[in-house]
Amino acid sequence: MLSFIGLIAGLAVLIVLTIRGWSLFITAPLCALGVALTSDLAIFPVNADLNFINAYMQGFSGFIAAWFFMFFLGSLFGKFMEDTGAADSVARWIVDKLGMKHAVAAVVLACAVLTYGGVSVFVVAFSVYPMALSLFKDANLPRRFIPAALAFGSVTFTMTSAGSPEIQNWIPIKYLGTSPYAGWEVSLVVAIFMASFGFWWLKRMIGKAVANGEVFDARADDPEIPERDYPHPVTGVIPLLVVLACSFLLHEQLQQSALIVALLAGVISILVINYKHFHNINHAVTEGTSGALIALGNTAAVVGFGSVAKSTEAFQVAVNFMTQLPGNELIGAAVAVSVIAGLTGSASGGQAIALPLLAPHYMDQGVEPDELHRIVAISSGALDSLPHNGYVVTTIRAICKETHANAYWAVGALTVVIPVIGVILAITLFNWF
Repeated sequence: MLSFIGLIAGLAVLIVLTIRGWSLFITAPLCALGVALTSDLAIFPVNADLNFINAYMQGFSGFIAAWFFMFFLGSLFGKFMEDTGAADSVARWIVDKLGMKHAVAAVVLACAVLTYGGVSVFVVAFSVYPMALSLFKDANLPRRFIPAALAFGSVTFTMTSAGSPEIQNWIPIKYLGTSPYAGWEVSLVVAIFMASFGFWWLKRMIGKAVANGEVFDARADDPEIPERDYPHPVTGVIPLLVVLACSFLLHEQLQQSALIVALLAGVISILVINYKHFHNINHAVTEGTSGALIALGNTAAVVGFGSVAKSTEAFQVAVNFMTQLPGNELIGAAVAVSVIAGLTGSASGGQAIALPLLAPHYMDQGVEPDELHRIVAISSGALDSLPHNGYVVTTIRAICKETHANAYWAVGALTVVIPVIGVILAITLFNWF
C-alpha cells in the first residue's frame, strides 16, 4: 500500500511542480527519490543491484543512447527549415491559400504539414507560433487558444499516424518488427476522425469564448515576424518529401535506423536547395544542437522517473493487472501504454518503458503485430499530454507565454480526450475487420 501511495504521490508532485515552472532535471529525480523511499528501494549501488541511482540512470542514459541521433537530426532539420525561412514559407503559402477567414485552420494545417514532414514537434511550435499570433491578432481571436491549435496540429492526428516520421511512430518497430505504415487503413480512418472532430471542438471552444466577449489581447513583448527574402514554398516542401520518401523506401532494410538516414537526407537537401537563404547557419547548428539536447534531456529525465517507478512493487502489480484485463488484448495494451505514458509524461518515454514489458506478452498471445503497433502509437499520445508533459510545458509557457490555468484545458481536450476516443475507434475497427 505504501508503494502505491508513493507512486501516486510522486506523480502528483511531479505534475504540480512542473506546472509551477520547476525544471524537470530537478523535479523528476526528486520525485523518483520519493517513489524509491516509499518502495524500500536502496538509494546507492552498494550491495544492492536494484537501487535508485542505477534505476534512474539506466532509464535516463538508455533513452539518450537509443534516441540521440533521432532527436539531434530532427532538431537540426527543423532549425534549418526555420533559419532558411523554408518553414515560414510553407506556412505562409498555406495561410495565403486558406485566407484570414480560416485562421485557425491555417495554423492547424501548417503544424500538421511540418510535423508529418518530419520536423520536430518542438520546432514546429516555435516556427508556427509567430504566424499563429499574427493570424489570431488579425482575426481578433483569444490568444489563449494558440497553444491548443499548435498542439492539435502537431501531436494528435499526425504524430502517431501511419507513415509519420516522428519517433512515436517508430519506437514500436524495434520491439514488434513492424513498419511505420503498420495498420495504415485503420490509422487513416482514425486520423480523419481525430482531425475533423478535434477541429470542430476547437472551433466550438473558440466560438464560445468569442461569444462571451473574449478578444485578442496584445502584449508589449509579442514577437514581430521579420520581412526577409523567403525561398519559394516548393523548396520547403521538397526536404519534407525527401524525409518521407527515404523513410518509406528504407524502413524494411534498416527498420528504426531508416529514420536517421531519412532525417540526414532531409538536412542535406535543405543545405543543397536553400543554402543561399540561410540567415545564420552557425547559429542554426548551435540552436539545433542545444534544442535537441534540452528536448532529449527533459524527456530522458522523465523516463528516469518512470524507470524508478518501473522498479517498484506497485508498478509491477499495476502492469500485471492491466495485462490481465479480461476481453480483447488490444484493450489491455492500450490501457497499459496510456497509463505508463501518463506516468512518464512522455509518449516516446512511455513506449520505451512499456514495450519491453508488453511486446513479448502480447506477441506470445498471438496479437497481430501491426495492430499492436498502431494501438501502442495512438494510445501513447493520449495521457502523455497531462500538464507535466515536456512539450505541453514548453508550448504553453516558454513559447506562447500563457499559464496552464488559461490554456491547458483546451490543450487537454484536444490532446488527451480526442486521442483516447481515437484509440477506442481503432480498437473497434481492428476487431471488426
